[in-house]
Amino acid sequence: MPDAPEPPALPVTFRPGRTRAVLLTAGAAIFAVITTVALLLENLSPGERLSFVFTAALLFGVLVLLARPKVVADASGVTVVNIASTRRLAWAQILRVNLRPGDPWVFLDLSDGTSLPVLGIQPGIAKQHAISDARALRALVEARSLDG
Repeated sequence: MPDAPEPPALPVTFRPGRTRAVLLTAGAAIFAVITTVALLLENLSPGERLSFVFTAALLFGVLVLLARPKVVADASGVTVVNIASTRRLAWAQILRVNLRPGDPWVFLDLSDGTSLPVLGIQPGIAKQHAISDARALRALVEARSLDG
């Protein structure tokens, strides 16, 4: 990721917009179709209809969770929201932002020697957008490490 751009103004949120749109649209469509089928089938008892709607809601909920990842950067640090976890990091804790060819998402190298996956920047559907976001986050980390 050469040629670091100017860091964006804070606060800034990075998220995989197209992936999120696909997941939420698919979730709503699946919920609508399964619920409609449950209402149109004549031989179902009320409990069976309810189980169809419950299953549709469960599938929609899973897709909402998959659409949850984001990265929020502000003056005091970065909040990484992944599928089932949220982690707040001070700028000084982030040593490097990595998005290598073939990586499914960005990884942050941290001062404690660990690496944190950042699902909020992923090149799946919108590769160029993810590369741009990774460069912007890298520029922020570099600028903030010079400030501190």
